Amino acid sequence: MQLRVSTLGRLTTTTGRRSDDEKNVGYTHGMKTAVSIPDEVFEKVERIARRARKSRSEVFSAALQEYVARHEPDEITEAFNKVCARLGDETRDSFVAAAARRILEKTEW
Repeated sequence: MQLRVSTLGRLTTTTGRRSDDEKNVGYTHGMKTAVSIPDEVFEKVERIARRARKSRSEVFSAALQEYVARHEPDEITEAFNKVCARLGDETRDSFVAAAARRILEKTEW
């Protein structure tokens, strides 16, 4: 019987059925992927991983989680902009617009 690693990191037989000695490969139940990165970035990640006593995968995963979290607000802003564009200017109340402008001017961005 031959074993192979599936896309979910599971050990399976060549027929696609899970083997009796199934186990997860790696530290998480996640998707494995390959990316190309500059050598200097790789070396920095190696140093960070050694210092933190974590795997490179854990460091890359944490970095990507931070990146996604930082960019999700852009998607929210885009959705709000689409709703506002659909509503159009005809529903605009000058008092509400002035009040909103005052609030935005006082808000720290």
